[in-house]
Amino acid sequence: MSKAVILIIEDDKEIQELLSHSMAREGWKLLQAKTGEDGLKMLKNNKVSCILLDIMLPGMDGLKVIKKIKEIEQCRNIPVIMTTAKGEEADIVTGLELGADDYVVKPYSPKVLIARIRAGLRRQEEGVSNAGVNVWQQGDLVLDAARHTAFLGERQLDLFATEFALLKHFLSNPEIVFSRNQIIEAIRGPDYPVTDRSVDVQILGLRKKLDEASPDKSAGDMIETIRGVGYRFRSGPLQERT
Repeated sequence: MSKAVILIIEDDKEIQELLSHSMAREGWKLLQAKTGEDGLKMLKNNKVSCILLDIMLPGMDGLKVIKKIKEIEQCRNIPVIMTTAKGEEADIVTGLELGADDYVVKPYSPKVLIARIRAGLRRQEEGVSNAGVNVWQQGDLVLDAARHTAFLGERQLDLFATEFALLKHFLSNPEIVFSRNQIIEAIRGPDYPVTDRSVDVQILGLRKKLDEASPDKSAGDMIETIRGVGYRFRSGPLQERT
């Protein structure tokens, strides 16, 4: 992680200075942009490991920036962490649905933010290190970690990084019930703050893409909600979604 390149898209000068000191201590290279437009230019001209993105930006707002990032093929799997003000739950949900991996609410602790970035970098590194051997299949659903692809029948699933990690976790652990805490720990590492809403939004997005790829629009039912507990991936006959 010492060579990680962190792109911060933030228009607040004080926050930029605070983060630059914190990240310098981690040995990370820091790129800074004050607008979404400038951030996208830096992203295209540099190999970025993680993006810290403010939602409230002048000009192009953070949500539009997320959408633009995910439209760039080579950038789709770069972890994106949103920073938001309190009371912006609708923006948080929209950002997660657009493909952001995580968020922190201002004012935030630099230590907490560093932990989130480490988790994103670790998840990305694990995706690379698993290349070559890991293929999981359940019926017509096939996930290849080496190629970072997932197919349902002949249709390739267009998954964001977190959705891919979720599907991989479920396919490799069929019929096991996981709490939201366990899901977060499995795909992002231990000691990671859990937000029930963010887990639910990511799983909802994964279910939707599975449904859209299946002829009967019901493949998302493979991920079953266990009320009061969490989720499990069914390997047998499907039941009605709850």
